[in-house]
Amino acid sequence: MSSPFPGMDPYLEQSNFWSSFHSRFVVAIADTLAPQLRPRYYVEVETRTYTDTPEQGELLVGIPDAVVLSVASTKRDPTTPTNTQTNQDTVALQLSPQSVTLPQPTLIQERYLEVREVGTDAVIAVIELLSPKNKRPGRGRTLYEDKRQLVFGSRSHFIEIDLLRAEAPLPMQGAIQLAHYHILVSRAEQRPQASLYAFTVRDRFPPFPLPLKQSDESLTVDLTASFQGVYDRAGYDLRIDYTQPPPPPAFSAEDQMWIQALLQERQG
Repeated sequence: MSSPFPGMDPYLEQSNFWSSFHSRFVVAIADTLAPQLRPRYYVEVETRTYTDTPEQGELLVGIPDAVVLSVASTKRDPTTPTNTQTNQDTVALQLSPQSVTLPQPTLIQERYLEVREVGTDAVIAVIELLSPKNKRPGRGRTLYEDKRQLVFGSRSHFIEIDLLRAEAPLPMQGAIQLAHYHILVSRAEQRPQASLYAFTVRDRFPPFPLPLKQSDESLTVDLTASFQGVYDRAGYDLRIDYTQPPPPPAFSAEDQMWIQALLQERQG
């Protein structure tokens, strides 16, 4: 069964779905592009690997503390000699460590695509599907922004697909109207100018051009079929609880009403 939404399904932005969806969608896009790129080009699935911690730069350290281990009874045993009373009333203090949790380095693997020329293996275009780590402040965003700038300084084209509403968008200037989701197309020969396709939860995925080697050569990409294929094969219709509100950030009141009406219509 297909997603009830015409384009991006905001319920897939939940952390328990996003990681697998990201991997599946990147591969699905590659499989859709591959036959259209032949025979001059091919598409390769690459993996960016790095380590990160839950709270970058924050380290928790256990500090010993003085705790009361035992207190003598306030009731005096009449059989006990009075010269031992002081010892019985003494509070015993000892140092005991606290139990703390330390941030552990986590191995992060993010897939992306490279369109390469057959024969030379030159990278013609880079296609990125953003992950939460790419947008949140921290090591993941820093590394991604460095890679982004490296591509901008090269002769390779750049496609950035942002299907996550949370966190600040990646750096760009001149955007008049931002929406829930964005697709950025940066042609090498037109930089620093680029094209931004902005769309909302109510819209279908907008078709966009994938620039190739020649300036007048491009391929139109429509993510709709790839997305619906992933949604169906992963069985998200069986796993997503659409009776719950979409994950944060919250939609506007108008969008919330539209989503509610859409889901009620699907339920019949």
